Amino acid sequence: MAASIARGCQAAKGLGPSFRSARALLPVSTSVASRVLAGPGRRQITGPSEPGVFQPPPKPVIVDKRGPQRRESRFLSPEFIPPRGRTNPLKFQIERKDMLERRKILHIPEFYVGSILRVTTADPYANGKTSQFLGICIQRSGKGLGATFILRNTIEGQGVEICFELYNPRIQEIQVVKLEKRLDDSLLYLRDALPEYSTFDMNMKPVAQEPSREVPINQLKVKMKPKPWSKRWERPKFNVKGIRFDLCLTEEQMKEAQKWSQPWLEFDMMREYDTSKIEAAIWNEIEASKSS
Repeated sequence: MAASIARGCQAAKGLGPSFRSARALLPVSTSVASRVLAGPGRRQITGPSEPGVFQPPPKPVIVDKRGPQRRESRFLSPEFIPPRGRTNPLKFQIERKDMLERRKILHIPEFYVGSILRVTTADPYANGKTSQFLGICIQRSGKGLGATFILRNTIEGQGVEICFELYNPRIQEIQVVKLEKRLDDSLLYLRDALPEYSTFDMNMKPVAQEPSREVPINQLKVKMKPKPWSKRWERPKFNVKGIRFDLCLTEEQMKEAQKWSQPWLEFDMMREYDTSKIEAAIWNEIEASKSS
């Protein structure tokens, strides 16, 4: 019995090397090979050609079609609206027809008081027969063909203002260098402000702006020169918001200016000028002129 057990143990010892050699000849699985190559401190290496690799789906793009579409804003130049109190609109209707014909030749862009413009005009006495002027728009006035706008710039320490007629046939180009608004509808007080607020480079490059974006409002408040000023800008009738009065006037002077206030005018309904119907009729004229 003992002899048979001893022969069995010797046979098992003889089969051990043969099993180890056969195992070395077998192909190693990809999972084991990847673990061996990666090591304990590296990530597992898997190529895109492997059949079992997970491919994440593409990120979905969700478009909300329920929301309202952005409407294209329409800008009606203020000179198209006739002044209040005119009972015979024939004159302004004829002028609007001429204005629309002029706009087919000259592109008049959208601009406001506070925008920086460059205007090119025909000048028979200048080099190249044209002259340019760049400045900030400080006022828009006039109705119909008599509409005007004033540009101001400081050149060599001297304030220069030019009043252009909007529909002047000498104007060759009106370029908006920077489109923006200010806190006030009139910037005539820049004449009494420090010159740095009306100084611009004549070679200033245009500032790009998205058409669908709203026109930005510049919240800048200017510092004034010492008195006397051209007008009493601190009085309530001017309703100026773009001046730092706290730096140039005392409390007593501000209280004295408030004595001229007329707070009841804010609630006077007869002073309101409803132009909604007039604007709708003018837009119909503009659309008809485009189709003709």
